[in-house]
Amino acid sequence: MKTYECDVVVVGAGPGGSMAAKFCAQGGLDTILIEKKAEIGAPLRCAEGVSKKWLEEVGIEPNPIWIRGDMKGAIIKSTKGTTFQLDESKAGSEVGYVLERHLFDKALAKDAAEAGAKIMMRTSATDVIRNAEGKVAGVKAICFGEEIEIRAKCVVAADGYESQVGRWGGIDTTLDLNDIDSCIQYRMCNIDVAPDYCEFVIGSVAPGGYVWIFPKGDGVANVGIGVMGRLCKGKADAKYYLDKFIAEDHRFKNGQILEIMGGFVSTCPGLDCAVDDNLVLVGDAARIIDPITGGGICHACRTGMYAGKVLTECAKTGDFSKKALMAYEKMWRGRMEDKLVRNWMAKEKLASLDDETIDQMIVFIKEANIGEVNVYNLLKAVKEKFPKLVEGFEDLI
Repeated sequence: MKTYECDVVVVGAGPGGSMAAKFCAQGGLDTILIEKKAEIGAPLRCAEGVSKKWLEEVGIEPNPIWIRGDMKGAIIKSTKGTTFQLDESKAGSEVGYVLERHLFDKALAKDAAEAGAKIMMRTSATDVIRNAEGKVAGVKAICFGEEIEIRAKCVVAADGYESQVGRWGGIDTTLDLNDIDSCIQYRMCNIDVAPDYCEFVIGSVAPGGYVWIFPKGDGVANVGIGVMGRLCKGKADAKYYLDKFIAEDHRFKNGQILEIMGGFVSTCPGLDCAVDDNLVLVGDAARIIDPITGGGICHACRTGMYAGKVLTECAKTGDFSKKALMAYEKMWRGRMEDKLVRNWMAKEKLASLDDETIDQMIVFIKEANIGEVNVYNLLKAVKEKFPKLVEGFEDLI
């Protein structure tokens, strides 16, 4: 069996994996990045919307090659038709870009390669390798039909929602049904939507989730939906709700579907622990994703960067134990955990509200004097008007 030796093997060339590989390679580590698919970033499994402010934080320079739309703001709408439109002066960090995600992912992988990482395509991990002490020591994989081993001092699991590497490594990645959203998205053309505002519709049109419309120019947009798993009954699945929404909105009467994608998103506030001896989980694999929006690109990039920086330090002492890797836990929790927990609890509350209450909230938010409109500031305002909606997590607001 062909065997490769390296310092770090990263499984998955999404944003989290490519960022981890880049920062490991920049730190002087011999890094291999494996990707099971034939093309990085495809097929699409993303709504492609991101905010802007975090890009500088992780060292990503905005590039027109992968930016399809530069949004002026956002529209929040209730099922009763109440609309709250925010421009950039109000929306702040919630305003962003609509990406060409496959080009974005390729750009990050290119950065990793230029930093010195070796990329192996069509290479699918099949298990972890364990040493004589029973600790993770690399991965087994199939590369173009050939069984191989990649032995490494540490494995970075960046294999997304399915998170097989984490499970093989002994980390419990099980999700409660409440923390799983079923999603489907159409790329549609010939539709009449605002060209430079992302739209979010909340309420019974999408039980426990929301409908999104992310414009991509020329009458094209990503039109999708996420619904909470436990609220889907019988045939009332995500496709049913999305088709119903489209059929009842005149803006889509001449629309045609160019592409369909579907999948699941985790909406919990992260794993109890995302590291073990010689093993680090990043991004979706670690369940580090915004529970209220389902957005995970920025979280993947941040955690990938943190993993690369911590592994660079670990390499200086040769210690990749769980204890040494807890520095990664401290990094991501210090930067994101409070927000993730707060948004998770808000997600749970939001799922229990009827359309009338949601409409009242949007009316209130429209009339309230909120500076920068983000989830935190919205919850602060809601706390004053609807205190029962934030019971149990007031201390996080």
